Amino acid sequence: MSVFACGRFSLSLERPLLMGILNVTPDSFSDGGSYNRLDAALAHAERLLADGADILDIGGESTRPGAPYVSPEEELQRVLPVLQRLAALQVPLSLDTRRTSVMRAALQAGAVDLINDVSALEDDGALALVAAANVGICLMHKQGNPDTMQQQPDYADVVQEVGGYLARRIELCLAQGIARDRLLADPGFGFGKTLQHNLELLRALPQLEALAGAPLLVGMSRKSMLGAITGEPQPDQRLGASVAAALLAAQRGAKVIRVHDVKATHQALQVWQALG
Repeated sequence: MSVFACGRFSLSLERPLLMGILNVTPDSFSDGGSYNRLDAALAHAERLLADGADILDIGGESTRPGAPYVSPEEELQRVLPVLQRLAALQVPLSLDTRRTSVMRAALQAGAVDLINDVSALEDDGALALVAAANVGICLMHKQGNPDTMQQQPDYADVVQEVGGYLARRIELCLAQGIARDRLLADPGFGFGKTLQHNLELLRALPQLEALAGAPLLVGMSRKSMLGAITGEPQPDQRLGASVAAALLAAQRGAKVIRVHDVKATHQALQVWQALG
């Protein structure tokens, strides 16, 4: 049985796990401003769990294309009170951050089980910090930074380049003494990729997992790639497309699926799993 060592928890990967998104930001691309008050964030977290979330992913900095700069201090002020209050729920808590200082403060507070980093621990000191902590790690690929990443994404072979990058980051983690069962890899859908790049990555998920050498976390929920396919400009109107993308990712071997719409995705996976 494959198990993911996620901080205080050992999570079976026999079925895909659902990571519920909890953005405590005013400007995330889909639900910015909906949960940036503590009471609203806590209520939404409880809804996500009731709907079937296995992990909660709390983020205080929007990394959507063109997102404005947020200081590490402000990011920490957004996420730390939520993490501290949710710690009592006995559910795996993921911190979505790329800043070493934010990671350090949250780890010192003892309220994090997983570091979900769009920069794959490239920030100064991040790798050593997380290596010494008892947490899971998700390493994501991106090309460029949020302010420019969607301007001219370019790859000779997107599958080989993304898989190779993830493999190199995982090897660095292993060299730091991080056990392989603490690691997840994320191809980074929409982070410096065109629609065609995203579709190639989705088709190649089994190959990407083999290249990376770690279970895959996939996040396509409500993203613009789905709007480009369906013609739906509003992120919160992409439910059907998001559920379809999640199901296709699960069928192609994704072990963790990061979503906004937990209940609908959970039901779709239940039907698929009932087929055996």
